[in-house]
Amino acid sequence: MIRHLIEQRLHAAVAAVLPDADLTSVLVRSCEPKFGDYQTNALMSLAKQRKLNPRQLATDVMAKLDVTGLCEPPEIAGAAFINFRLKAEALAGLLQGAARGEHLFFRKAATPRTIVIDFSSPNVAKPMHVGHIRSTILGDALARAFRLLGHRVVTDNHIGDWGTQFGMLLIGWKRELDAPALAADPIGEMERLYKKLSAECKADPAKLEAARAELVKLQRGDAENLAIWREMQRLSQVQFDTIYARLGVKFDVALGESFYNPRLQATVDDLVAKGLARESEGAKAIFSDDSLPPKDDPFKTQRDGEWHANPALVQKNDGGFNYATTDLATLAYRMETWSPDEIIYVTDGRQQLHFRQIFAAFRRWRADAKVRLEHVWFGSILGEDGKPFKTRSGDTVKLADLLDEAEERALKVVTDKNPNLPEGERREIARIVGLGAVKYADLLPNRQTDYVFSWDKLLALQGNTAPYLQYASTRIQSIFRKATEAGVSLDPSAAIRLGAPEELALAKHLLNFGFVLEMVAEECRPNYLCNYLYELAGHFTRFYEACPVLKAAEPERSTRLRLCELAGRVLRQGLDVLGIGTPEQM
Repeated sequence: MIRHLIEQRLHAAVAAVLPDADLTSVLVRSCEPKFGDYQTNALMSLAKQRKLNPRQLATDVMAKLDVTGLCEPPEIAGAAFINFRLKAEALAGLLQGAARGEHLFFRKAATPRTIVIDFSSPNVAKPMHVGHIRSTILGDALARAFRLLGHRVVTDNHIGDWGTQFGMLLIGWKRELDAPALAADPIGEMERLYKKLSAECKADPAKLEAARAELVKLQRGDAENLAIWREMQRLSQVQFDTIYARLGVKFDVALGESFYNPRLQATVDDLVAKGLARESEGAKAIFSDDSLPPKDDPFKTQRDGEWHANPALVQKNDGGFNYATTDLATLAYRMETWSPDEIIYVTDGRQQLHFRQIFAAFRRWRADAKVRLEHVWFGSILGEDGKPFKTRSGDTVKLADLLDEAEERALKVVTDKNPNLPEGERREIARIVGLGAVKYADLLPNRQTDYVFSWDKLLALQGNTAPYLQYASTRIQSIFRKATEAGVSLDPSAAIRLGAPEELALAKHLLNFGFVLEMVAEECRPNYLCNYLYELAGHFTRFYEACPVLKAAEPERSTRLRLCELAGRVLRQGLDVLGIGTPEQM
């Protein structure tokens, strides 16, 4: 897009003045309108590195810079800022290209990457709860953004289907399964069994030992235990599929922890053979190699002012394995299967140390692996009392119940606004609005902060909410319904002529769509897109209030209809990246 064109020409000018300059740091960004449309401050750091006068360097670069056809003559500001103001005809040309379907203000990646995204990860035999929504919604939005930009994405749901809890469940299933309850509510019955047996195992070591024995039988392939375990998986998958279908989330693969079980011993043996893991008190663990300063070393921890070993356990003293072993085996499998350029894990912030250790261990284990490993972590959902979000009785909020309530509350909003719509239409609009509101409320905050869940705020038709953006989309669609009724149609060959300040402001904001998408992908922060879309809706509102569309004479009417169309397309595309639908009316 035009920012990239300006950047390319700036690179050429900088290279002409400083042939050895690292051009990757020479970037053009959007800026405050009072300074221009785009700006670069990269020359200051280049001047500092070479002990040059920054203003003189900017002057020398300006002498080589040719942005004819794109911008008015650039201006130097401050020590070495260069400000760029777009020419109206260049802006109109880009809009015309978008109107012809040549682009939507973003470009595909020149070098597509293969990216594996690990997210959601519910547990078999347990209900999905509100804690799963952040990982699920954030991971899905990132996958959509990367795909839109042309990358190959593999979404992997690493399901929790292995471990000590299944020994407890097996005992409960065999001893006191309530078959009618299982038929009526499979997840509820399995949750009941787990809670009961978990409490018994905590109170009685003998029962815990019995549960471990059942788990060992499962691990060794006991036919009865395998059959029960597989039925637990099947019943749980029905729940998962129902929730994901409601949320519009799809996975390319869903490989549970059990899939990697056959690889675990070989993983530990290889870690030991390569000197990465060693025996410690009968177990095997990975220790620091002292290659990092203690404060940056995930295998060290500070206590009483001194640094102590903080190893990652990969095999217990009873021969069992843990999450670290499984995650290392999973990384190796993903490298062998997809040869990814990047692997992203989307989990809550409590797992930061775990992934720092896993990534550091993998780097030492597979030193030749050229892959970027990233832990995209997030904060917690809080209730309006500032405490972890719970039901009134203090239980964890089940995800299905949350989505049901979102749709019911949205139905009331829709009914109040459009009581004459048929019930079926109102319920479908409520489904789109309610689920969109929950998703947007989760994606809007900085992901690394906690946020307060408020039904009133997330369903509001004013402010930075999904319903507000969805309503803006329906307003744009209504313009074209009225145009059709009036016999007015878009002429694809009509020239775009921008004049009013509100037209220019809206048009320039549309240009930044691609830049925002790139920032979302680069930093794994969909909140950038949320705020961009909110600002877009504001620009559109100001444009619509100041510039009559259907009542305008030509050529203003064609230009304004085209701006409406492009704003609507960008708004819908942006909401789609967030996994949010747009109804035709609200």
